[in-house]
Amino acid sequence: MTTIPLTNAPISQLPLSDYAKHRAAFMAKMPTNSIALFPAASELTRSNDTEYAFCQNKNFYYLTGFNEPDALLVLLKGKEGKAESILFSLPKDALHEIWQGRRIGQVKAVEDYGVSESFEVADIDNLLPDYLDGKSQVFFGFNDHTFAAQVFTWLKKVKSSIRQGAKVPEQLVDADPIVAELRLIKTDNELALMRHANHISGLAHQRAMEQCQVGKFEYQIEAEILHEFAQYGARNPAYASIVAGGDNANILHYTANNDVLKDNDLLLIDAGIELDGYAADITRTFPINGQFSVEQKAIYQLVLDAKNLAINAIKPGMSFAELNVLTNAFLTEGLVDLGILQGDLAELIGEKKVKDYFIHGLGHWLGLDVHDVGDYHISTEREQLRAFKKGMVMTIEPGIYIPLTDLNVDEKWRGIGVRIEDNIAVTKTGFENFSVNSPQTIDEIELLMKAPD
Repeated sequence: MTTIPLTNAPISQLPLSDYAKHRAAFMAKMPTNSIALFPAASELTRSNDTEYAFCQNKNFYYLTGFNEPDALLVLLKGKEGKAESILFSLPKDALHEIWQGRRIGQVKAVEDYGVSESFEVADIDNLLPDYLDGKSQVFFGFNDHTFAAQVFTWLKKVKSSIRQGAKVPEQLVDADPIVAELRLIKTDNELALMRHANHISGLAHQRAMEQCQVGKFEYQIEAEILHEFAQYGARNPAYASIVAGGDNANILHYTANNDVLKDNDLLLIDAGIELDGYAADITRTFPINGQFSVEQKAIYQLVLDAKNLAINAIKPGMSFAELNVLTNAFLTEGLVDLGILQGDLAELIGEKKVKDYFIHGLGHWLGLDVHDVGDYHISTEREQLRAFKKGMVMTIEPGIYIPLTDLNVDEKWRGIGVRIEDNIAVTKTGFENFSVNSPQTIDEIELLMKAPD
């Protein structure tokens, strides 16, 4: 295992020069005489004249680092291979900036963001058909149907000028899989940023354990988590935090967070920050009263051992499919030993009976999205066969879920839900666990939560 300590000045955002490198990497995949189009997100109305907190289109952000709405990135690769990047963005506007905040504008876009040229968004419809004219291929994301319709509008305008010598591009190419492959392998700076995001998230999980008390509400613990995030400059969680006491832990995406915390129950917290667009995704489960019961301890230790078994096997060449075989067999045997599963061990493993209680996947890619882009190479048997490579980042998150309504098990197990989740980077020879500063052994948790004498 490799663990790299945080420096005195941990990275909290990528250098803008890194985004130029991302653009260059994409343009290296483009043939000569081609064009690529990447739209920014738009602001979304929440109610009347208020908006949701702005979240940038992740592919656009990966290629620009630019965090304003309604922009457009155009990448051009000429017939001689010359590469240019053009950013259309909102103009400087003194009145708007008084009410809504400052804009970058076109001059600073070139100076600070490293694009070749920048124009106002009002110029898009006039200039885009000229950029498209005569290109052999057009790259854009096919899944964005609204933007795809806009691309076809521009292409239609080119087609209308054929008699004047215009030439419509011959081929449309989906840009999303290409960007996904680039995003899947993180650079050293991206890894440093995600390491820092995990460190802050781990501090928040520690705070939650320290502030947890019987009688508090789930939302009060959520507030403690958000407080710790903000204290370190991460105002936004990467996703809606799950703070699930007792049987609520058996609802995988529980976000109501409005129940009272009860004595002798566990509390499952799945929470992580977004730092400069990059996500952390950590889950911890602990006793609300600070002391595991015998049954809780047995389930918890089984999940913890399964997680560590999977993580310790991670290295280049390994795959989720292989990790699933290891983990599912281990959890099956453990549930048999506890009497929760009954029958022949080999048959239970073959029938994947563990999935009655481990009901989700072992992990997923992590990066600019919590469930990040990147092909898993899923087989017809739904196995994730893709071999791990240095620079990939993933979650490992086994869990056991036994709802109160499960009458197939002894009553003493019912209502227990445990998930433990770490964020793991694949290194040259093994792995690095980013989530090391949040307590997870039984002794660590009980010691941290022990009431002062």
